[in-house]
Amino acid sequence: MNIGRTTRDGIAVAAIVLICAGAAVSPAFNMVHGLSIDILTALRWELFGSRQAPAASPTVVVAIDEETYQTPPFNSSPLLTWTGEIGRVLSAMVEGGARVVGFDMVFQRSIEQSEIPFGEGAFGEKVRGFDRDFLRALAAGSSTGKVVLGEVLRGDQPIRPSPGQRIAVRQQQNIRPLNVYTDSDDVVRRVPLTFSVDGKPVPSMALELASRALGAKPELAANGAVALAGYRIPGAVPNTITLNFEGGADHIPTFSFADLSSCTRKNDKEFFRRQFEGKVVIVGTVLEVEDRRLTSKRFTTGIEGARAPRCAVAVQPVSGRFERREIAGIYIHATAVNNLIAKDAAVELGRLPIALIAAFAAAFAAAMARMLKPVGAVLAYLGAVAVYATGATAAFNHALVLPLSEPFIAGVGALAAMVGYRFMIADKDRRLLRKSFALYLAPDVIDRMLASNKLPVLGGETRNVTVLFTDLEGFSLIAERMSPDALMALMNVYLSEMTDIIENHGGYVDKYIGDSIVGVFGAPADDPDHARNAARAALGCCARLEELNRSATAFQGRKIVQRIGINTGDALVGNFGSRRRFNYSVMSDAVNLASRLEGANKFYGTTVIASETTVAMTGGTFAWRELDTIRVKGRTNQLTIYELLAQAAELTPAQAAVAADYAQGLAHWRAGEFDSAAEWFARSADADRPSAIFLERARSFAGQAPASEWDPIRTLQEK
Repeated sequence: MNIGRTTRDGIAVAAIVLICAGAAVSPAFNMVHGLSIDILTALRWELFGSRQAPAASPTVVVAIDEETYQTPPFNSSPLLTWTGEIGRVLSAMVEGGARVVGFDMVFQRSIEQSEIPFGEGAFGEKVRGFDRDFLRALAAGSSTGKVVLGEVLRGDQPIRPSPGQRIAVRQQQNIRPLNVYTDSDDVVRRVPLTFSVDGKPVPSMALELASRALGAKPELAANGAVALAGYRIPGAVPNTITLNFEGGADHIPTFSFADLSSCTRKNDKEFFRRQFEGKVVIVGTVLEVEDRRLTSKRFTTGIEGARAPRCAVAVQPVSGRFERREIAGIYIHATAVNNLIAKDAAVELGRLPIALIAAFAAAFAAAMARMLKPVGAVLAYLGAVAVYATGATAAFNHALVLPLSEPFIAGVGALAAMVGYRFMIADKDRRLLRKSFALYLAPDVIDRMLASNKLPVLGGETRNVTVLFTDLEGFSLIAERMSPDALMALMNVYLSEMTDIIENHGGYVDKYIGDSIVGVFGAPADDPDHARNAARAALGCCARLEELNRSATAFQGRKIVQRIGINTGDALVGNFGSRRRFNYSVMSDAVNLASRLEGANKFYGTTVIASETTVAMTGGTFAWRELDTIRVKGRTNQLTIYELLAQAAELTPAQAAVAADYAQGLAHWRAGEFDSAAEWFARSADADRPSAIFLERARSFAGQAPASEWDPIRTLQEK
């Protein structure tokens, strides 16, 4: 029976969608994840422009910029000599009503610390008191919580302000880290919210400034989440805020330090009140070569400049300016503060929603490639990409980040794979499968496989299967006592009979390992009852072996005993081997565990042991006896094992009685009630090997209270 073309193509589409979506969200493409934010930032700027006027920005920047370095008296003086002017500007901003002033620059040294010889002493001694105005401004501002200095955490050697500045701002009470978070592609899209310093959480500079501006302390949850003024700060990376940049270069008002310094000499207090009242101020450098960072704003930057209202100095054009992909680091912190105050940090989706969107994109692309010619499919897909990108841009206008890169990658991959499938796959796949599998599978299994709703994938696929593992007891001794010809005749009869039973119940023999048989149910053909069929096959093998022991000439009156282990689980089934020779086989831990369960029969004196997963899938069709909870060799997890007694309708009263007594004894054993356990096990110990084993174990503990570390789980060391 042929699989219909529609069904076959549906299977191909589903496989392509899953593979492409899974690949798109896999770690291999982690570096392109942040690209979605970068593209959305640019698209939003192009489609919607600025979301608010610059004057409405809660944060302003005071820039030590190129203009400042070209303006007297700064043009001929090193930065360390500017502290007096910085102190005067700081005092003017605080007196003008700034909520808080943060420094995105660190003065590690003071000119007063200079030990360069000058005259009869050191230069620092000659200029003692040079930083007095700056330190007084810091002390006055920090006393009211309006000044925060920055530091850079760097292992055991942080970059911190000079000792005098740290004392002026009351040490770490008013010093906060300036570190940012860099993604794997060296792009800054996030800012940390807190840092661990001496084992205590310390807010970052951005969180501290926003906190003081809002008059609310950050709330740190046990799971690492951070809330501020009732706003639970979102973050795809724990303990970070995803930056929601505006486009262009004018969204955060920027004042040139040179102009503000001149304004203090004019004593224009009204200017400072108009421009800084109620604002968060960040002081730092905005230069062409210093502290430049790639951010998620990299596709929509602008020519930076001090475009805020002027007080004293006319705008001085700086030659050689051009738009760059990097921005000054100070705008990263300013954006973070704005996002925290406005409660509009970018919200990223988790991996599962991204995977679902990628799967939808892959499904659409694969469907178009299936129905249309390649050119038409490409055009249809690009049109869908444009529509989706427009919708994602509109969503980003409300701070929601919908993925762009992962769906696009998944869609392109699905488009290419489906076009390739259409060119390469024809009806020969069915003939190829029949010809290949006929070499090592029974004909009825091949027919069921081809009639199945799901063809196995050449090269391997994951299936839920049941593995039946059989072995003969004492085979080495049997082989020693028989001639080679007699042994071969015995094994041919035994293996043929057992194989027929396994195949008659829908399984196939994966391999023979000496006297062992590995049977698989549930592959290559779909079989929803594979666990029940494996159990039926196990009972059939036991019954048939009893007949062979009585009547088979090849057995020569010998009583052959077999042991069977059954386990259900996911396994990789397919073609394994070399390029020139391969076998259709099954590989997984489910096979190994079936082998271990077969070996467990040695200890318990049983014939068929199954795992709890197999028992769970068989329902009430069979009568099972819970044997024990064990750990088998090679595994650390505990496992409850069961003995297969009979079909449920064929259970004898004697079997039921033994099972009931055993269950009572096992319950007392696990509770540490060894005397009671021994009484129950003794009822059937004469005729039941598992009861006898537990009776001996219970009696060895009789009269003893269970130790506090009592563990009823047995570890089997033998395979």
